[in-house]
Amino acid sequence: MVEAPSPAPRGPLAGIRVVDLSRLAPGPYCTMLLADFGAEVIVVGGGRAGVAIPEFSRGKRHISLDLKAPAGRAALHALVKTADVLVEGFRPGVAERIGAGYETLAALNPRLVYCSLTGFGQDGPRALEAGHDITYLALAGVLGSMGPKDGPPEAPLNLVADFAGGSLIAALGILAAVIEAKSTGQGQKIDAAMVDGALSLMAMHWPLWKTPHWPARGDGLLGGGSPFYRSYRCADGGFVAVGALERGFFEALWRRLDLGEPPDHMRRDLWPEIERTLEAAFTAQPRDHWTALFAGTDACVAPVLAPDEVWSDPHIAARHPESGPNRVPAVPRLSRTPAQTRPLDLGDCTADVLREAGLSDEDIAAASAPADPAGRSGLDWPPELR
Repeated sequence: MVEAPSPAPRGPLAGIRVVDLSRLAPGPYCTMLLADFGAEVIVVGGGRAGVAIPEFSRGKRHISLDLKAPAGRAALHALVKTADVLVEGFRPGVAERIGAGYETLAALNPRLVYCSLTGFGQDGPRALEAGHDITYLALAGVLGSMGPKDGPPEAPLNLVADFAGGSLIAALGILAAVIEAKSTGQGQKIDAAMVDGALSLMAMHWPLWKTPHWPARGDGLLGGGSPFYRSYRCADGGFVAVGALERGFFEALWRRLDLGEPPDHMRRDLWPEIERTLEAAFTAQPRDHWTALFAGTDACVAPVLAPDEVWSDPHIAARHPESGPNRVPAVPRLSRTPAQTRPLDLGDCTADVLREAGLSDEDIAAASAPADPAGRSGLDWPPELR
């Protein structure tokens, strides 16, 4: 899919050049966020390393290099000399084997911010093991805290470790290091591990475990045990989400449902009866009835929307009228230099980018990776690059 050539980057990160060697999801999402705020992102693929997730490729330029060949490595080195940031997601030791390790590249460009974004990090007993979001959640105590008490733990898609603990934490580290490099002229290496990010995201919850606030998985105020912080089925099979934690919000919920005098909702001995009362109330009408009834109130009640319903929700549509499933918004909003969703262009920009880096046509031809005849995607790196 090619919408149009990407316009010149604008935004608070305009002038920052990012070389992206990552694949799968966390690295490309991280660099998409940087691109949204104006960074120039150059994605280096080649051969079997195609574009893994096109949805994360907006605003980027794509080149194809044979990093197993001297000419391809030389081209990468020429490009790195012009860059501010490099992002890679290989297992420890792989980048060094293809001439893209931190020590090698920092010698060429001392101001380079080099981000290694991996699951387990650069050291530790599991550093060389394979893993996915659910693996890191399991080790970080996140997975063991999610799901119903009478069922197995449930992962919230791959949002926590991959994107929150991985992409967002890596982007934060990159921005911090870029700011520091602007004043010192010295870059540094960032060891961004998804398992570490998942640990950090639990900061508020660690002290609550095994206390009355959160005695076990599926229990407690936020874990699924409280009747005023959970979802309820409606008459049409849809659901509403109730988050009436504070007394005022709970009273607004109870009175809007015309249930009489609100009970003391923090008394755990009353929770079973409160739950039964709310279940009976919400099953009496379809979801959209409750959506309309609670609109504009402080009862903290919202419809549980399926992914194909989100973009027609009045609030989402008002804030992001140009967005949709294939064009998620650039966030957060900045008042003076806002982020923007630049066009998606998956064309091969190898020749243009390498000419800008000073390579001759002969060098470009030698450095470019041949297309993979099997048509494999970037999810399938050859063994020597895993």
